[in-house]
Amino acid sequence: MPPLTALIADDEEAPRAQLRLALQQAWPGLQIVAEAVNGVDAWDAFLEHEPAVCFLDIRMPGLSGIDVARRIDGRAPVVFATAYGDHALAAFDAGAVDYLMKPVDPERLAQTVVRLRQRLQAGATPAHGAAPPDPAALHQLLAQLAGQTRRAPPLQVLQASVGREVRLIRTDEVVYFESDSRYTRVVFDGPHGAGDALIRTPLKELLAQLDEQLFWQVHRSVIVNQRHIASAVRVDEGHMHLTLRGRPETLPVSRHFQALFKGQ
Repeated sequence: MPPLTALIADDEEAPRAQLRLALQQAWPGLQIVAEAVNGVDAWDAFLEHEPAVCFLDIRMPGLSGIDVARRIDGRAPVVFATAYGDHALAAFDAGAVDYLMKPVDPERLAQTVVRLRQRLQAGATPAHGAAPPDPAALHQLLAQLAGQTRRAPPLQVLQASVGREVRLIRTDEVVYFESDSRYTRVVFDGPHGAGDALIRTPLKELLAQLDEQLFWQVHRSVIVNQRHIASAVRVDEGHMHLTLRGRPETLPVSRHFQALFKGQ
């Protein structure tokens, strides 16, 4: 049986190291597969490693721990670490997710480990252990917490290279973004023309700057403007792709993001 895995994300080295050491004592069988210093890297690490458990600092650059938890969307239990006392702790105690105050207290961590073990067991064998958190309660709590964290306004204009020209592209004219080696490819279609261009901002960093209501990540290497999606086509049990309005190409949808297209 493979070991249980975990992700730790905190922009400060000392709390990250303290939690790592505390977990080694409280949960010897847990394997830390990734550590991140900001929310952008934490989300990317989640997609890469698919950890069983995530420990996220609430306040991080780029994406906050709340932002990352909303993207994880219940696919793994999340424990928030915070040095602050004003983040709806009563809601945390209701059991939707767990939290740890920094510096981590070993006894409190031991309680959290027990809860996590029960939750993971419940997910594998529903007849035993504690029931997993109610999805509606989880969404409500994360939305409540997201309202308490400030985010910069969404990016409005991109500066992209098109040959020898630097073109200003409005984000609402973008059809999709795609990772392209060291660059990000921007495919756009607006009143002043259509085409594609390259920007130096990595896709994972761009995700934190875009309007999440307009731009959907559908693959680790693809973000699409949802207004340009015509349909989602399930090829087989594990594969799906998107067709676009007025365009011939299709875009892959990885397993993590197929739940975006459930149908009604």
